[in-house]
Amino acid sequence: MHSIIMGCTHDSNTGKNAPAIVVGILAVNLLYGGKGDKRGNLPDVIKNGALIIDTRTAGEFERGHVKDAGNIPHDTIVDRIVQHTTDKAAPIILYCRSGNRSAVAKRNLITAGYTNVIDAGCIGNMQRNMPKQ
Repeated sequence: MHSIIMGCTHDSNTGKNAPAIVVGILAVNLLYGGKGDKRGNLPDVIKNGALIIDTRTAGEFERGHVKDAGNIPHDTIVDRIVQHTTDKAAPIILYCRSGNRSAVAKRNLITAGYTNVIDAGCIGNMQRNMPKQ
C-alpha cells in the first residue's frame, strides 16, 4: 500500500496560497509511472497479433523501437490509428519512453471507442515482454 500526502502552504508575505500539488504529481509518477497496465499476458497478446504502437515522436522512433511497432505520436493517435486498424475491438498495445504518453494515448483511444487497448508503459517494459524467438 502506498500513501501520498499533498497539501498547500500559505505565504504570509504575499497572502497567496502556494499549492504543493506538484509534489503529489511527482510522487504518483515515481510510484506508478512507466509500469503500464497490470493485466493480461503481454507476450501472448503480442503473439496473437496485437497491433503495437510506439507513441513517441518520429525522431525518437527512428533512433530505435520495438520490432514490428508502428509509430503514432500520442497527440495524433485518435486521428491516425485508422491507418493501422479500423476495428475498435482489435488489441492495441501502446508504449513510449516513460509511460506517460502511452497512458494519455490509451485514455484518448478509449474515449474514442476503442475497447481493447493495453498500455505497456515504457519502452524497457515493452522490450522485456516481447516474445522470445
